[in-house]
Amino acid sequence: MIPKPPPREGSLGFYFIPPYRIQGFSVAGEVTTIQVPELDVCFDMGQCPRAALASKYCAVSHGHMDHIGGLAYYCSQRRFQGMGDGRIICDERIAPAITRMMEGFQDLEQQKTPFELLPLKDGEQVEIKNNIYLRGFHTEHTAPSMGYSVIEKRSKLKPEYVDLPQEKLKDLKDRGIEITRTLEIPLIAYLGDTQPCAALLRPDVINAQIVICECTFFEPDHRDRAKVGMHMHVDNIAEWLGVLQCQALVLCHVSRRTDLMYARKRLFEVAGPKSEKAFFLMDYKAGKARYERQVIDSGGVIERPGFRGGGGGGGGFRRGAPMNRS
Repeated sequence: MIPKPPPREGSLGFYFIPPYRIQGFSVAGEVTTIQVPELDVCFDMGQCPRAALASKYCAVSHGHMDHIGGLAYYCSQRRFQGMGDGRIICDERIAPAITRMMEGFQDLEQQKTPFELLPLKDGEQVEIKNNIYLRGFHTEHTAPSMGYSVIEKRSKLKPEYVDLPQEKLKDLKDRGIEITRTLEIPLIAYLGDTQPCAALLRPDVINAQIVICECTFFEPDHRDRAKVGMHMHVDNIAEWLGVLQCQALVLCHVSRRTDLMYARKRLFEVAGPKSEKAFFLMDYKAGKARYERQVIDSGGVIERPGFRGGGGGGGGFRRGAPMNRS
């Protein structure tokens, strides 16, 4: 008897939530790697898909293997491909262990893989793009864990100086008077693996445009299991949706044992219409359908298999106009 071929590995989960792409893999206990290409950052690196190499930064939430298993490979391949050194952002509490792990790979390979380690204390931040900062904050999990918010800082005139002419503003500035204030615009919040905790109510989390968070348990009688593993249950997500101001909540870390149709059903049962702004990263069908609607709305044309005639190749889309990113 001829054996079956191996199962195909799934493609990246993907959502375009203007102006950001949220893409990656996340399956509870197996792998979590989530990339935001526009911000040059990946959150966790359970494995390293080729697309992730383009991001200069990898922000590690905690040291479990499904979140760091591809970290050394990420750094090695960036160097090998001539893309520069990988920059690892992490909780200062696990920085020594990450250093030892990377040194272990150097001993095995008998070659050095350069990388830059940027440890953060609770509340500290690092600039990842011009005027855009990644801020770390402690979460609560079975290992030392850290969530992250991406903040854009904008300088604005103080209200009392808005109508003054440029000459007057220059004079005030020359006299050492502070005429501007800094506004913080929360763009992305990533919670990693965590149980419900104070971090979920931080202003830079609840006001972020996009929130990325795990939801591992969905069965009504699994609340105790969620507490033991220090994970989120769908009931926690429903309660949290009552205060989140985000444009979209991207849910990840669903177990392979959980059917996504059931997960969507349970979320709607407990959250009602609030669940409409929640998306499951690994729901390929919903993600594809949403993206195709976006392409069509922007003037593009969806190409089905065989669309060009005679080829019968894979599907895709053809742009009839640039995508609307607003």
